Amino acid sequence: MPYLGRRLAAVTAALAMSVTTGAIMSPAASADERQTQKQPVATGYGGAVSTVDPEASAAAIEVLREGGNAVDAAVAAAATLGVTEPYSAGIGGGGYFVYYDADSGKVSTIDGRETAPAAMPQDAFIDPATGAAYPFRKQATSGMSVGVPGTPATWERALERWGSVSLEEALEPAIEVASRGFVVDATFQQQTLDNMDRFQPFTSTSELFLPGGNAPAVGTIFKNPGLADTYQLLAKKGMKAFYKGPLAKEIAETVQNPPMVPGSTLPGPAGVMTTKDLKDYEALDQEPTHVNYRGYDVYGMAPSSSGGTTVGEALNILEVFDLPSLKADEPKVLHHYLEASALAFADRAKYVGDPAFVDVPTKALLDPVFGKERACEINPLEAAVKPLKTAGDVTSYDGVCPVKPAALADEKDTENISTTNLTVSDKWGNVVEYTLTIEQTGGSGIVVPGRGFILNNELTDFSVVYSESDPNRIQPGKRPRSSMSPTIVLKEGEPFLALGSPGGSTIITTVLQTLINRIDLGMAIPEALAAPRATQRNTENVVAEQAFIDTYGPVLTSTYKHKLVAAGTPGTSAAEIGAATAIEFLDDGLVVAAAEPARRGGGSAMVVNPAK
Repeated sequence: MPYLGRRLAAVTAALAMSVTTGAIMSPAASADERQTQKQPVATGYGGAVSTVDPEASAAAIEVLREGGNAVDAAVAAAATLGVTEPYSAGIGGGGYFVYYDADSGKVSTIDGRETAPAAMPQDAFIDPATGAAYPFRKQATSGMSVGVPGTPATWERALERWGSVSLEEALEPAIEVASRGFVVDATFQQQTLDNMDRFQPFTSTSELFLPGGNAPAVGTIFKNPGLADTYQLLAKKGMKAFYKGPLAKEIAETVQNPPMVPGSTLPGPAGVMTTKDLKDYEALDQEPTHVNYRGYDVYGMAPSSSGGTTVGEALNILEVFDLPSLKADEPKVLHHYLEASALAFADRAKYVGDPAFVDVPTKALLDPVFGKERACEINPLEAAVKPLKTAGDVTSYDGVCPVKPAALADEKDTENISTTNLTVSDKWGNVVEYTLTIEQTGGSGIVVPGRGFILNNELTDFSVVYSESDPNRIQPGKRPRSSMSPTIVLKEGEPFLALGSPGGSTIITTVLQTLINRIDLGMAIPEALAAPRATQRNTENVVAEQAFIDTYGPVLTSTYKHKLVAAGTPGTSAAEIGAATAIEFLDDGLVVAAAEPARRGGGSAMVVNPAK
């Protein structure tokens, strides 16, 4: 890719003139190369991308136009999101990578989830002074919350297995964006303001993201030369420079002794990560989950993520009901969706954790016979009382009602609403669906000094109170349970749809509802993404966007007895549920890339060659 090589030389020269590792702010008057326009739908040929950010989408399209494949473009987009979406993702976090290979027709995955340090105690988030759990914000804003990052290893492994360019080439677009800067939008500014109290105690974080003591102004240019330098280091020396050597020492030191503003105190407990923890990290090749839903083969992420098993089980439950024949009665379809989701979440709580530490009954959870038996629990006319007190019995099922329930694990949802997602395809028919995160918006709040990236707070996804019966209990070296649900759907062996979303545990329901919108209700994929959402995760109330309540609430509450509460009210998720991306594959190589038209400020869909 000669053009990218020429550009890298120019970026290197520009970085050589930089003398600071903090953010550089400037007016937006010179932003002629910067991508600011968001288009939520693009139709065309030759490859496509959908992300939440136009700079990231443009990076992927550039790689595709220069001859790179979907994996190359996905890594380029993800690295750029580390610049423009630093509060949602980056090399300080982890994620799950799902890939469809057009030559073999096979779907493969990489588990790049963060791991707990070897010295992590069972009571990591329990205040010794009170014996009770620290408040969540204090848990999250701490060195103890930081898991060993998996994103760098994921990028390296994906490029090794399926890429066509080097890591150096894949990182070039992100290096350019970090060097020249991007235009601050209202979402970036608001996320900064929302985290000011978490960023201010750390010198490295406040210097980078609070220039002059406040959030960057909308319309200004935000540059991150520290991250550009870090990317340059990784481009030249590979990801071994992240997991070994000086950078690894800096990461471990930052976790153990965060850089504090004089007079401030660490919001939460200091961490225990060591350089050995970093050295020992490995991204895992895994087989995907798979279910067949109404003739479509749906592939997802196996544990340590609960996404593939929970989405897959819910689809198996819904397969029992002829929902396409009910599409004229959307509330009835949505009633079934909400009930199936609650059942699948009950089983998730009981059974799913890191399979290296827990015997996860993945085969049973995804068995259509098990799904058929769980479907016996759905009353087509009325919602069950939530939360459900029992899970399905994976040791004895035959698909015949009544069911034999098993005791249900007590679960408190600790996953936050952040994360980001991207979808990429290329001209050869390869497809990538990739969800990556640093967990909470702003992660741990701790920037590695001079390196330009925030460390994750992923270990707060463990159950805080230790119990031997809990599959998501804290254990050293373990991956905390995730809800990330990157999903690829095939029809007759060919790509039909790829989709995913951020949103903590609402990721699962966002993906599930979008699949139902598209397959059962027959919506076009842009409409399926834009439709109002609701999420039922085996909780007393259905959390729903206001538009969902306005449209479906009267029937769902009066006829089906669901309890709806508006998203964004205290104790619920954000007012917007998810921020999905997707690509649908039509005939003769035509694709439709779709992103959110409004949620999280809207997304960015692009194609290599737009349809005329």
